[in-house]
Amino acid sequence: QAQLVESGGGLVQAGGSLTLSCEASGSILTVGDMGWYRQAPGNERELVAVITRAGSTGYVDSVKGRFTISRDNAKNSVFLQMNSLKPEDTAVYICNADIRVVDGPVSYTYWGQGTQVTVSS
Repeated sequence: QAQLVESGGGLVQAGGSLTLSCEASGSILTVGDMGWYRQAPGNERELVAVITRAGSTGYVDSVKGRFTISRDNAKNSVFLQMNSLKPEDTAVYICNADIRVVDGPVSYTYWGQGTQVTVSS
């Protein structure tokens, strides 16, 4: 089994910055694509950014130029640097990862519990 634990959320004023971290732990064999989603009250879960094991990235249009996703494969971790934050970025941010565990035949998608990001105007 594997677990994902996020950290780094909080309250910040508009225009400020936050960095989110997410670490995978457990009986991990390999970690494939990793990503960040967010969900605001009353909204559907939205993909924010994704990064492959090789480092290729993708972003939703609303965060391009402001957010940067990165990873540390040695530590099975993914990060989201968020700059120029706006009130509309307020949401619970949730990381996910495609993980193959030791003795597991295939990879499965695991989800973290989420971390709250609140941007005040």
